[in-house]
Amino acid sequence: MHKTLTFPDHLRLIDERSAAFRAAVAAAPSLDLQVPTHPGRTLFDLVQHVGTGRRKSAAIVAAGPADAPPAMTAPEAPREREALLAWFTASTQELLDALREAGPDRGCWTWWDDSPSPQTSGAWARRQVPEIAVHTYDAQLTVGAPQPLAEEVAVDGFDDCQFTLCATTVAWPHEPAVVDYHATEGRSWRLRLSPEGAQVAHLTPVAGEHPDVADVSARGTASDLVLMFYGRIPLDSLDLGGDRRIFEQLIAWDPSV
Repeated sequence: MHKTLTFPDHLRLIDERSAAFRAAVAAAPSLDLQVPTHPGRTLFDLVQHVGTGRRKSAAIVAAGPADAPPAMTAPEAPREREALLAWFTASTQELLDALREAGPDRGCWTWWDDSPSPQTSGAWARRQVPEIAVHTYDAQLTVGAPQPLAEEVAVDGFDDCQFTLCATTVAWPHEPAVVDYHATEGRSWRLRLSPEGAQVAHLTPVAGEHPDVADVSARGTASDLVLMFYGRIPLDSLDLGGDRRIFEQLIAWDPSV
């Protein structure tokens, strides 16, 4: 049984993954290295992107309940490495300070208002963990030392990806389908796609029962599931079963359109 991560756990993991991100940047021979997972973006660009994102998230949490994100302009990231790392550290601290001040239950604007995830500071904290973890993978890959996502980050992160990013009331534009994801760490998820949208549930078959067969499934480590979801590794990195065309439709689907 996997531990359910709490608000303090998410704050700890934001701090830990941010430290790993800084370490990868500090080890790079140059900030001009091209990031393989972001064509056209340098390592400097990646740091600026991640740091600016943390400051914007901090401003959203600090603003409390709102109908729109607050207008803000993040300070420009400095080009010199030590100054850049200090700027990034300050960005992370700004986010952590805002989250600690808010606590887990403060209402605030979110862009996932049609998902089951709450519109709270706690949900923002949870959402930050896989975001920073995947960008840490980007930085590590850039310097030639990519590491899989830690199990607690990946299992909780993939759960958040499903319930926050996938679940929606927007109609699925193709034939109804059932998609199963299985993490080798012992967790499974079922995504039902239909004209009513995308509904997510934990797949926990009772002993002796046989759940409906999915139209397509993917099995791998939780880290690989997250990295595939974010487009960092190819779909074929996972053990696939059923009609993979459904995965291709999912990847191309933009419910916001």
